[in-house]
Amino acid sequence: MNEYLGRVNIVTNYLNFINGEWVSASSGEKHEHFNPANPSESIGFTEVSTVGDVEKAIEAAKAASAGWKAMSSVNRGEILRKAADILEERADDIAKTATQEMGKRFIETKGEALRGASILRYYAQEGMRKKGEVLPSAANGTTLLAVRVPVGVVAAITPWNFPIAIPIWKMAPALVFGNPVVWKPGQETGITATKVAKVFEDAGLPAGVLNLVLGRGSVIGDVLTTHKDVAAVTFTGSNAVGQNIAKLATATGKKFQLELGGKNPAVVLEDANLDLAARLVVDGAMKQTGQRCTATSRAYVEASIYDEFVEKVIEYADKITIGDGLQDGITMGPVASKKQFDTVTGYVQKGKDEGAELLYGGSTLDINGGYYIEPTIFGNATHEMSIVNEEIFGPVVALMKVADYDEALQKANDTIYGLSAAVFTDSLEKAFHFMENSEVGMVQINGETGGAEPQAPFGGIKSSGQGPKEQGQSAVEFFTTNKTVTINPYTK
Repeated sequence: MNEYLGRVNIVTNYLNFINGEWVSASSGEKHEHFNPANPSESIGFTEVSTVGDVEKAIEAAKAASAGWKAMSSVNRGEILRKAADILEERADDIAKTATQEMGKRFIETKGEALRGASILRYYAQEGMRKKGEVLPSAANGTTLLAVRVPVGVVAAITPWNFPIAIPIWKMAPALVFGNPVVWKPGQETGITATKVAKVFEDAGLPAGVLNLVLGRGSVIGDVLTTHKDVAAVTFTGSNAVGQNIAKLATATGKKFQLELGGKNPAVVLEDANLDLAARLVVDGAMKQTGQRCTATSRAYVEASIYDEFVEKVIEYADKITIGDGLQDGITMGPVASKKQFDTVTGYVQKGKDEGAELLYGGSTLDINGGYYIEPTIFGNATHEMSIVNEEIFGPVVALMKVADYDEALQKANDTIYGLSAAVFTDSLEKAFHFMENSEVGMVQINGETGGAEPQAPFGGIKSSGQGPKEQGQSAVEFFTTNKTVTINPYTK
């Protein structure tokens, strides 16, 4: 750990990164991190920042803004390319830390780290793309330009469930387009965040361009959204926090980008490959222990194949092995925290109390006192039930019987959320109809509801997202603004 932080006597205490220096929070308070697979195991301490610490970080970002903006976007991209190489080299260490902090399997956290490297390389190339366009002018001899320019200081507020990839897919475009960043990660994964920040420092990012503040969102979140020197806020997390950010950002005239919750449906039609559909519904629901905004949380199955589909889903669920995510052969780890454990088990009990049929799982497991919950499958659920309406963020999926495709589509759309949806069918007509009429930002045809690629826009509609989409070419819409320039060569 000393090797990465570059400071003597820092072994289990991880610091804020402000203006190119690793510094303690002014509060003097530390947050201790415990392994959710074995809650008696302490893995380190992070700082608990104050509003004053965040103000210093914003001040540093503001001071670095002019120099970073003036640097060629090609050279900014080269720093991201170096960061990708370093992240790849440190993928095992960073992934192990993430697994110890939030329980996700090592194979998943390492995949996330390597995905982060791919995102950095993608946006490194963005530094070589055009920054605007030449438009025709009605005035003879006049040149009319639309030029993309940075928005200014960006506040990035990121969650604990993807502690490597989500921060990178926000910070990489912000940085390559010329914006300094103040980053507040989920407190649960603050140690992982310090190691990601160290990657950017070692890649040669100038002081103040990236600033990391650790601590409680309830204490330091609002200043990131209201400070006069913050131009834009990008947030991934809960709907309640997101709506508060939207309110505060609107009141202070800031751009905001919100990626919020999901209640993602899968529609399984009678002409589908049932083995594929069952496997991908289970994968979609149980990967990362269901702690994904794109997780499959409800499935609508045509009545003629419902019983057969249930059998296959149970068969695939029964193949899941549960344990410490650092162990080989484990296919599902614990949930991230005691708070998450209580939330998910509460929803499992609600499912039982409200009359859903428990088809599989539903129990907790005592493994080293860890926060383990069995894969849980409910059947014959209805839209009045909490497990169908509310985001659970755990390994729980509800199956429902429908008469036909029309009923499945209507019920799939019957939600406040609109992030991702999947349909399993061999009918090209129904696949295209679903693509056009599913009320979500991302559609999978014969694929699981999760998954994203750096070059494609990511985000939802309805209550699942507000503002420009993330990743791909869409990122330029949020992290830059258009400036119109008219050049008249005639000075006499």
